[in-house]
Amino acid sequence: MTSATTSVREPAPPEAGRDPRSAAASSSSGTAPRRIGSAARFRVGRRVLPLAVAAAVLGTLGVLYPGAGSWPGALAVDLSGPLGRAGDWIIDHRDSHPLFLYFFGHVSNAVVVSVRAVYVVLLAAGWTGVTALAGLVAWRLAGVRLALTSMAAFAACGLLGMWVPTMQTLALMVVAVAASVVVGGLLGLAGGLSPRTERVLRPVLDTMQILPAFAYLLPMVLVFGIGVPAAVLATVVYAAPPMARLTALGLRGADAGVLEAAASLGATGRQRLLTARLPLARGQILLGVNQAIMTGLSMAVIASVIGAGGLGDRVYQALASVDVGAALAAGIPIVLLAVVLDRTADAAGARLGATPRPSAELHFLRRVFAGWYGRLLCLLAAVAVAVLGRMLGTAQWPGSWTVPLADPVNRAVAWMTDHLYSGVPVVGGTADWAARFTGLLLDPLRSGLQAAPWWLLLLAVAALGLVVGTWRSALTAVLALAAIGVLGVWDPALDTLSQVLAAVAVTLVLGFAIAVGAARSARAERLLRPVLDVCQTMPQFVYLIPVVALFGVGRAPAAAAAVVYALPAVIRITTQGLRGVEPAALESARSLGATGSQQLRQVQLPLARPALLLAVNQAVVLVLAVVIIGGLVGGGALGYDVVLGLAQGDLATGLVAGAAIVCLGLVLDRVTQPAKEARNA
Repeated sequence: MTSATTSVREPAPPEAGRDPRSAAASSSSGTAPRRIGSAARFRVGRRVLPLAVAAAVLGTLGVLYPGAGSWPGALAVDLSGPLGRAGDWIIDHRDSHPLFLYFFGHVSNAVVVSVRAVYVVLLAAGWTGVTALAGLVAWRLAGVRLALTSMAAFAACGLLGMWVPTMQTLALMVVAVAASVVVGGLLGLAGGLSPRTERVLRPVLDTMQILPAFAYLLPMVLVFGIGVPAAVLATVVYAAPPMARLTALGLRGADAGVLEAAASLGATGRQRLLTARLPLARGQILLGVNQAIMTGLSMAVIASVIGAGGLGDRVYQALASVDVGAALAAGIPIVLLAVVLDRTADAAGARLGATPRPSAELHFLRRVFAGWYGRLLCLLAAVAVAVLGRMLGTAQWPGSWTVPLADPVNRAVAWMTDHLYSGVPVVGGTADWAARFTGLLLDPLRSGLQAAPWWLLLLAVAALGLVVGTWRSALTAVLALAAIGVLGVWDPALDTLSQVLAAVAVTLVLGFAIAVGAARSARAERLLRPVLDVCQTMPQFVYLIPVVALFGVGRAPAAAAAVVYALPAVIRITTQGLRGVEPAALESARSLGATGSQQLRQVQLPLARPALLLAVNQAVVLVLAVVIIGGLVGGGALGYDVVLGLAQGDLATGLVAGAAIVCLGLVLDRVTQPAKEARNA
């Protein structure tokens, strides 16, 4: 009782001669624990209260609309009728309506003319002119090493017998990336200068990036038909969002002091944009160009399904016939093209932002090829080499200079299939692994998800969203998952979710284990780097072919391809996070006698938590992308619906499945990536 009365007693007045501020500080120090406790209770309440409300609402809905484990039909909306009528209207009026005749028709013609013009120029230059131009540009930007790499890459495309398909893909890439940079740059400019526009664009860009590539192809085919225009415009839509995001990020992140100084000097808004904002955002804009190139190349390969031609068409034909050798022969030029374009774009960005060296410090050739006349000399030198090649009759790559790769690879794959598919002592064959993976992990996970009450899954998503992020992210995840049920594809979406979760689990286990070894050994990281580069630039189609040859057709090969595709990103991000841990923290742990495993568990992993969470998020996104494409090899679920809609021109099936994939990606993103507010709490 005494303590109770003293706790509410008025504080004594400060003593004479004592500083009142110190007395106030001493009196407030006793209330600090109470303030901390109340703040902690407030944070807990802020998370528990929305969860309790969600439980009450979802529990009530579960009683009113029992679904016996599935989504109740009373809460679903059938969109097949309206979407089917919309698709029929497009097909019926594509050749007569003014919108198609005077707008889409002109867009289609412009795309065809542009791609054909670039392709004709590349063929006219011949392999000698294209290789020389690539080498000269790379040498002028970055030096001899990149020049030799570029020339060797184009020569390898010819040696593999893929020179003409490579030029077709390059022509499509030039037009698509140029349009993506323009469209994405304009959107990024609007979003970077106007916060309101940025808020409007954000959900649109989110949807464009999450929507699977196949879902882009179906509306493009309906509007433009099968061919190059649909492929180019689908690539533009797919590659423009990274350019827009990075451009807006660079403009918003411009130094406020520099902008204020420019405004104080009387610069107008346009002058501040041209002389301050854009130069300060140069790095982010060039990174956006680089990302547009890489995503554009990936989409250009996928667009081969609708008649884009080029290297992607060779890969797709090889996938249809399970010809691993032909797929690898077409996949290697894609990787080489991606590496050359990536390195050249990086070198151009570094050179554009760097201070030019004095001409006195440059050697003779560098001085000759410096400045605007240096660019002209590079072009003239390439033209001279091309003309010389045509005069010598070597404009086209000689057929006798090709190296047959398909037959040796197919023989190796046949040997692996014969000896590894089944009957391997002790460990079993790849068919046994696929059956065990399906029976022990995929089937139980799918059955458990589909048998769980729909309201319980929504409540679980809400809880995960609150634990990882904020109530806003949790609400977004719940609404996205509910939208899947409303669209009427609840069971296929849970089937896809089971494949994603299983593949992500395997990816994280392997990725974290490899990343720990790479972070501890610089030699291991150097050895892994080229392997990861190749794996990240290889098109998704190429991964499907060897896994089908080794594991057969079904959900297991789709999951295996997803693991291989997502593994490099997880390894890179985790390795960088572990290596970025403060050296002083590790030194302090070592001085206290911590072992290597203790340093990893108690220092490196906790301090690298943001990188680990980002690795989990990227694993989920990348695995989802390949699991959807796995519908081509028996993955089923939403991926099969998207592919079926594209094959049959069924707008309802394809778009509903694509919208469900967007919602599923949004759910997985919100429950795996902490919100900024949650990290700061």
